[in-house]
Amino acid sequence: MNKSEEIKFTHRSDKDKKQLITRLKRIEGQVRGIQNMIEDDRYCVDILTQISAINAAMNNVGLNLLEKHARHCVSDAIQDGNGDEAIEELMDVFKRFSKS
Repeated sequence: MNKSEEIKFTHRSDKDKKQLITRLKRIEGQVRGIQNMIEDDRYCVDILTQISAINAAMNNVGLNLLEKHARHCVSDAIQDGNGDEAIEELMDVFKRFSKS
């Protein structure tokens, strides 16, 4: 297994996990709602509005995870002397995140 295939893990508090999972389940429900809207031949603008809301919600989840990553994982790596690698990884994540 090369470095890019390495599976990493991070500890999240039960509160953080619950908040993230709750938010993702809500987004999942919104996606199902769009499926129903399409089946019901709802107006395009109404569907696009819901898609926009889902995109915003997913971006918020991503920003939340990105903040936690910077505050914990990157901060810990810097304190452990692995700051250059952690910052490079963080910048790669910023680049991927900003493309969406």
